[in-house]
Amino acid sequence: MARRYWLIKSEPSAYSIDDLKRDKSTFWEGVRNYQARNFMMKEMSVGDQALFYHSSAEPPGAVGIAEVSGPAEPDPTQFDASDSHYDPKATPANPIWHCVQVKFKQKFIRQVSLPELRERKDLQNMVLLRKGSRLSIQPVTEQEFRLVSKLGSSKAAAKGKARG
Repeated sequence: MARRYWLIKSEPSAYSIDDLKRDKSTFWEGVRNYQARNFMMKEMSVGDQALFYHSSAEPPGAVGIAEVSGPAEPDPTQFDASDSHYDPKATPANPIWHCVQVKFKQKFIRQVSLPELRERKDLQNMVLLRKGSRLSIQPVTEQEFRLVSKLGSSKAAAKGKARG
């Protein structure tokens, strides 16, 4: 099966790229959207790469890369009544929510901000940039992944056209 590419969003105040770097890996738990859950359950595979995106930040943007390191399994937070992601309809015998494990791969040299992403004609079809797109997990193409990774690994935002 071919590697796939994703964008995963997290509020940096809840869980940041620095948290993932420190922890080395984590369960991508707490997702409570059926489409995002289905991506994890049915389409994400070990070895897939993900842009780590800080949402609810000023400005929001891509800050690094994570890799899917474990297959989807029941999200333990759905069973914990003291957790904000608790779901009283979920049971261990019939879980509703699932999560994958992700591991830290890279923190970008610089954030690739949402305004910068919007300026790029070669990213105009990116799911993130579509009107009304709010999913916390979304697919990206290999080209989009590579371009955003390259931008994040360069020391400065591209100004104008490349010379040479």
